[in-house]
Amino acid sequence: MHYWVRATSSDFAGNPPQPRSGHSAVNIGKSKVVVFGGLVDKKFLCDIVVYDAEAKQWFQPECTGSETDGHVGPSPRAFHVAVSIDCHMFIFGGRCGGKRLGDFWVLDTDIWQWSELTSFGDLPSPRDFAAASSVGNRKIVMYGGWDGKKWLSDVYVLDTISLEWTELPVTTTLPPPRCGHTATMVEKRLLVYGGRGGGGPIMGDLWALKGLIEEEIEAPGWTQLKLPGQAPSSRCGHTVTPGRYNLLMFGGHGTGGWLSRYDIYYNDCIILDRVSAQWKRLPTGNEPPPARAYHSMTVIGSRYMLFGGFDGKSTYGDIWWLVPQEDPITKRLAASPLNNIPESKDSASANDDFQSSLKESQTEKSLVSELQKRLEISVSMSSSRLPIVDELKDRELLELASREAGEQVSGNLQAVEALREHWKKSEPNVVKLLELGPLLRDYQRLIYRHHLESSGSDLQPGLDGHKIYQFYHIEDASQLRMDDVPKLLEGYKQLPI
Repeated sequence: MHYWVRATSSDFAGNPPQPRSGHSAVNIGKSKVVVFGGLVDKKFLCDIVVYDAEAKQWFQPECTGSETDGHVGPSPRAFHVAVSIDCHMFIFGGRCGGKRLGDFWVLDTDIWQWSELTSFGDLPSPRDFAAASSVGNRKIVMYGGWDGKKWLSDVYVLDTISLEWTELPVTTTLPPPRCGHTATMVEKRLLVYGGRGGGGPIMGDLWALKGLIEEEIEAPGWTQLKLPGQAPSSRCGHTVTPGRYNLLMFGGHGTGGWLSRYDIYYNDCIILDRVSAQWKRLPTGNEPPPARAYHSMTVIGSRYMLFGGFDGKSTYGDIWWLVPQEDPITKRLAASPLNNIPESKDSASANDDFQSSLKESQTEKSLVSELQKRLEISVSMSSSRLPIVDELKDRELLELASREAGEQVSGNLQAVEALREHWKKSEPNVVKLLELGPLLRDYQRLIYRHHLESSGSDLQPGLDGHKIYQFYHIEDASQLRMDDVPKLLEGYKQLPI
């Protein structure tokens, strides 16, 4: 069992990086993570921020070396590739504004010195959203990306000693061109998962590339893998982080949501077990961070560190630990309140558009029948996908109610009523993560009981149906975003107890 724990100022000294997405974060040695670049509010970044796990400190090193446009180091960028070998971090490509980049840099983290490298051989074209991995402690392999005109499916290998690029000649079947995928070296194979391809579809395929290890004398070739287990959904902008016995996939975005033209964002944890070669869901004992893509995930000892990302509306600057249950940091979970996440400046959202279209058609049909038409769902008990569980059988709800009511009540039902009164009076910033699941289920329970079961498909007079039904078909609290919580609580407060 693993647990998500949001980092607090007590976990480290210094100033962590500002919010961003599309940045890179690489491990240097066993105790350092180097964060570079990214994007926030349409501004591209080029700063270096370092986390030293031994000192439990964030710091910004004074870098020297080659300059670009009057400042030391690479120009601002996001969606580049970054790979570490020994004490060096290599940077290639990325994007700044609408321009794809093809320059090549290295940072020596022993002396914090940037050098722009003049490379040789078959030079890759400028691109963003490519993916790369180290091969041993000398070479880097890079696959795919987007050059501004087309999706790519080429493979380049860089020798970091000679600085020579070689395009790998692959004669077997090639994976469909893509960008926003991941590429991870496992043993002697490069594993590529997902991404967005030509024409825009988001993919959920897994490919293995052989022929990268000179000693093996293998002809380069791709093989599509179909592994058993609980495979992840199609996605791009996710991360895959190597652990000791498995690869951990987190986040990303795919096509779907309330209306198909909007992407949905993920916050699930899937592992690829390197021993049994199958997909598994990583069991986590509490609510995960808000869903996101284009974040970074690094590993330090037994802890994974999640930073930043974007969910279609907000750019995040939060830091989360994913830790095994024996980690002492899990003790803080019992008293961890929900923190507000700043909302994006974008005023239009999927829910706003959805509610607007519902309002226009409400003169002809009821809200529920319009939901059925638009989403191809039913909100009746007989055909709803949601299992409406009685409150006296909802164990998490009863445990929360018992803690809230204390010894002031004599039975479970009275304790539940006390918890509901507590939620009715609560502000969003005091609702704890562990309360979201029971709160969402009780919201759906009350909707069904008071508005669907008792009055058919029409709402009772005086209730705002748009807000009441907004989260009715969310299947799990992990699908909620942080800025959904105030809206959920507002809808809940309109429901009669």
